[in-house]
Amino acid sequence: MAAKDIIHDAVRAALQNDGWTITHDPYTIEYEGKHVYADLAAERILAAERQGEQIVVEIKSFLGYSLIQDFKEMLGQYMLYLSLLVQTSPERKLLIAVDSITYENDFQHPMIELALTKNQIPLIVVDIEQEVIVQWID
Repeated sequence: MAAKDIIHDAVRAALQNDGWTITHDPYTIEYEGKHVYADLAAERILAAERQGEQIVVEIKSFLGYSLIQDFKEMLGQYMLYLSLLVQTSPERKLLIAVDSITYENDFQHPMIELALTKNQIPLIVVDIEQEVIVQWID
C-alpha cells in the first residue's frame, strides 16, 4: 500500500465538511486476485433518495520534479482504477482530488486541459488551508 499523499487529511476533511461520510481509507479494489488501493471512498445520502451517491477519490499533489510526468502517472492510475471499478463497483464514481493552487497554476495548461476533457476525468478542487471543496468538475 502506498503512503498517504501530503494533502490526504485536508481532502478527507473537505469531503466531510461537504457532507460526505468516509467509508474507506484507503479503498481496496480487488480484481482476479490482485489489489490496488485508491485513497478514499465516501458516500452521501440524499434526502430525496434512500440510496445516496458513492464515490472513490484518488488524491494527487503533483509535487514531483515534472508536472507532466506526475500527470501521466495520474492519468494511467485513473484509467486503471476506472476499468476495475466498472467491473467491481459500478455504482461508484471515480474522481481525482487536487489542491486549488495546483489546479489554478498547472491544470490550466492546454495539454492538461485537453487530456482531462478527452478522457472525461472528473475533479474535486480543494482549498487545502480552509479544508473546503472549491469546485466539482465533471
